[in-house]
Amino acid sequence: MDAVISTDALTKRYGRARGIENVDLVVQKGDIFGFIGPNGAGKSTLIRTLLGLIRPSGGSAQVFGLDILKHKKEILRRIGYMPSEASYYPRMRVKDVLRLSAHLRRMDCSKEAQRLCDWFDLDMNRQVSALSFGNRKKVSIVAALQHNPTLLILDEPTSGLDPLIQRAFWDLVTQRNNEGTTIFLSSHVLSEVQHHCRHAAIIREGRIVVSDAVESLSRTTARRVTLRGVQELPTLPPGVLETHHSQNEVGVLYSGDMKALMNSLQKVPFTDITITEPELEEIFFHFYEKAGART
Repeated sequence: MDAVISTDALTKRYGRARGIENVDLVVQKGDIFGFIGPNGAGKSTLIRTLLGLIRPSGGSAQVFGLDILKHKKEILRRIGYMPSEASYYPRMRVKDVLRLSAHLRRMDCSKEAQRLCDWFDLDMNRQVSALSFGNRKKVSIVAALQHNPTLLILDEPTSGLDPLIQRAFWDLVTQRNNEGTTIFLSSHVLSEVQHHCRHAAIIREGRIVVSDAVESLSRTTARRVTLRGVQELPTLPPGVLETHHSQNEVGVLYSGDMKALMNSLQKVPFTDITITEPELEEIFFHFYEKAGART
């Protein structure tokens, strides 16, 4: 597979403030890649650097095998970008925004724009000043997709969308990906990354903590053990990553020897036990805690 996005020690600093630091990242052609982190972790900084909206302080990056500084215009022709927040001229109608976006690319996107507006039940004749936040997000989605880009870069695309529109969005993204479009999206909604992305990277304080297949990130020796009917937290063997205790229930994220755990639980009175694989959210926080302990 060919790399659509590749970075080598990519760094962006804002004076003394942190942006991104020594980011090494590869996104392969045809992938749906999730970029995970809370607000302020550096997700938008990386995206804006890749798009040439801000200049890196160090390192390098390539998109479609082209240097982001030397070939900015050529790269942008093939990208659809949806920012986390978008502002429009308030007196413009939806169709005016979309026509302007297409005109800047010197393309006629009217048929695809109409199809996408129908997909999202978006009235092209409404003024953008009269649109709700969710409908303004729809305008951003259509503007990013109407020219059929080969790479979609989406920054927090589903925030502000109701569940039905989120489903329509993911159906559309999956359709485009099946047609060959590479998807790179930032998100702090871990469940949608787990359900829709094939690979993901976790960023913490501007640095990549881990980057791997979502299946590999989710596949772990750790298990979520839940005991019910327990009066107090039992003494457990080494390997406990996290515990919680509430209302006669004890939850343990455990990565040690399961036989040792079961032996220790024999001494504890409980009414029920469940052992499951942890969700990506729990693994995410585990990686964050490990990265925090190293800094």
